[in-house]
This record gives sequence, structure tokens and C-alpha cells, in this order.
Amino acid sequence: MRKKVIFNGIALPYLLLLPQLVITAVFFFWPAGQAIYGSFLREDAFGLSREFVGLENFRDILADPNYLHAVWNTAIFSTSVAVLSLGAALLLAVQADKAIRGANAYKTLLIWPYAVAPAVAAVLWLFMFHPQIGLFGRFMNGIGIRWDYKVNGDQAMLLVILAAAWKQVSYNFIFFLAGLQSIPKAVLEAAAIDGARPMRRFWTVIFPLLAPTGFFLLVVNIVYAFFDTFGTIHALTQGGPGKATETLIYKVYVDGVQNLNFGASAAQSVVLMAIVILLTAVQFRFIERKVHY
Repeated sequence: MRKKVIFNGIALPYLLLLPQLVITAVFFFWPAGQAIYGSFLREDAFGLSREFVGLENFRDILADPNYLHAVWNTAIFSTSVAVLSLGAALLLAVQADKAIRGANAYKTLLIWPYAVAPAVAAVLWLFMFHPQIGLFGRFMNGIGIRWDYKVNGDQAMLLVILAAAWKQVSYNFIFFLAGLQSIPKAVLEAAAIDGARPMRRFWTVIFPLLAPTGFFLLVVNIVYAFFDTFGTIHALTQGGPGKATETLIYKVYVDGVQNLNFGASAAQSVVLMAIVILLTAVQFRFIERKVHY
């Protein structure tokens, strides 16, 4: 029988929660509050004067074709990164779960990319796919495929998607592998005795049991693609060529840091935060209904 932990007073529980509450308040609520406050202001580039403009910043960005283009880029980028990283991680986890020679080394090598910073991961892909010095870039140009992501927007988008997905595969792999190892072997053996082939066992037994893990990773990967890929894009393409890889998070940086348009940048960050909250709510509202825990 499990013993319950009972605190004699209310001070200790709150003291234990205090560090996390302080971190959340300082690094999330305070910056979010500053962004919401700044989105209603127009400030000069030197920060010497402020003017309350209401919703004008929001009207300006929603009427800006460059912002709408960034929304479209973000939709393509986030969907591609989530699908690619989840699919690759699931395939690798299924293979790692099998009794193969060198499985421990195989699992360790797949986890390593998670320790690489996004900007460093981008530099690795840059050296591989650079049109002049990159191994794959020179190879493709050598066989007649004109590869230059610096001038071709589609190639640039493909490169940042691959780099961002590669960075996230190891994170997804860890959770998928843990989910696979938690499935009782007796269930799989019973399905095999009933005549189910490996592919049928995967889709009828393994995949439904992995649904809670997959749903959790879907939410995490969407948030990752929206927020944590700035370093990858900045190191690889800097939003170019011709804004072909400029996503919402990168446009916040461009307008706020490069163009010094603080009001528009703050409004964009608020809209981005609202989009992610809405997407997460929709996922929990509709997709979670099909997940059986």
C-alpha cells in the first residue's frame, strides 16, 4: 500500500513550488506581459518617446503582405518539420526496439543530436549543403542538379526543414522508444499467434498504444517549430532568399531588432503566442478525443 505524503503546514509546499513559480513568472509571464503592453504602443527607434495607438499595430501587420507571407511560410515549415521528425523518429524507434546487434550503440548515436544547439546544427547542415564547399552541394551540382539555396527559395526552405527536423528527431526518438518498451510483449505475442504479420501488428496493436505518446510529441513539435527554430533559420538563411524562409518568429526579430519597429514586433509576438495557444487548444479539444490512455 502506497503511503501518502502529508505536509503539516502550508508553508513547505509553497516553498517547494516557489523556485518554479519564480522562473515561470520571470521568464514567461513578465516577457509576455511586456509584449502585450508594447503591442499597443508606438515607440521611436531610440526609445525616447511612446504613443498609445490601440490596435493600430495589429491592423498594420494583418494588412502587410510580408507578414501574411511569413504566416504561409510558418504553416509549411511547422507542418513539414513535425511530420518529418515524428515519422523518422518512429521508424528509428521501431528498429531500435528490435533485438539487433549493436542496439545500445545505435540508440546512443541517435540521442546525440539532441545535445547539439540549433545554431550549431544549422552550421553542420550548411557545411554539408553549401553549393561551393559542401559535400552534398558539390555532388548535386556535379551530377547536373543546380543546387544553390542562397538564390533558390524552395531549396532554402527544404534545407531549413531538414535541419530543424534532424535536430528534433532524437527528442522524439527517446519518447517513442520508451513508449514501445512499455508495451507488454504478451500483447504482441498474442497478435503473432493469431496470425498478424509485423506490419499488421504495428498498425493494429503498437500504433494505437503509442497514441498518447504521439499526441504529446505532436504538441511539443508544433511549439518547437514555431519558437525554437530561430537559431537554425538565422544561421542557415537569415530568412532569405527573398524572405523565402522568413517565419513568424524570424519576422519578429527582423522588425524588432533590425528595423527597430518595436510596436509591430510586439504585436507580432502576441499574435504568434495566440496562434500557438489556439493550436494547442484545438489539438487537446479534437485530437485528444481519439487518443485512448
